[in-house]
Amino acid sequence: MVTGRRVRWTRRRRRLAGAAALGLVALLLVSIPWLWTTIAAHGHVHDEADAPTADVVIVLGTAVAADRRQPGDRLTGRLETAAALVNGGRARVVLVSGDAGGASGDEPATMTSHLTERLGVDPRRVVADPFGLDTYDTCARARDVYGIERALIVTQSYHLSRAVTLCRHLGLDAEGVVARCPGCGPALLFRKTVRDYFASGKAAWDAVRSRPPAVSSPADPAVRDALKG
Repeated sequence: MVTGRRVRWTRRRRRLAGAAALGLVALLLVSIPWLWTTIAAHGHVHDEADAPTADVVIVLGTAVAADRRQPGDRLTGRLETAAALVNGGRARVVLVSGDAGGASGDEPATMTSHLTERLGVDPRRVVADPFGLDTYDTCARARDVYGIERALIVTQSYHLSRAVTLCRHLGLDAEGVVARCPGCGPALLFRKTVRDYFASGKAAWDAVRSRPPAVSSPADPAVRDALKG
């Protein structure tokens, strides 16, 4: 009787140990892409006050407000940061990149309007990419369509390492600048950080297979023209 209980307990411990080992392996596999984005971006992420200079600052799109005309809180923070970089002489041209057909509204149009009408950025200094459907596409199109070689990347802290790593992997000399984050409480930041942890897996897969952007476009001289103006 005692021997039988010991055998069952030994078997259960082995099963638990096996499950724990499998869980640890799964965690490590999931964490590898996140570690890649974090390590690769090390030394290339800056606060707004310490941002380096570049001709172009790229603002990554995100949700528009419920009225579909104003940027949402997080997008507002990104735009305010980009405007401060331009007005402070750290960048000359802003590329706003997002989804023109996004579920919440036309991201690039809203971004352009807010920069030029609310934040005082010269309209001649703003270029909109309506097909930056995700972070990878924004980086690839900045390089291939707009001919950008070096840029500041502006987005919130939880997203910045992934964005910088993808852009650098695709050949841009990218430096990240942490965007302001109005209304970003601890709960939201935690959710977004967890989401980005898992999104790093897709980023790594896109990078490994050199995925082309969802929308292919011919070369566009808009950024070069804006820099000449």
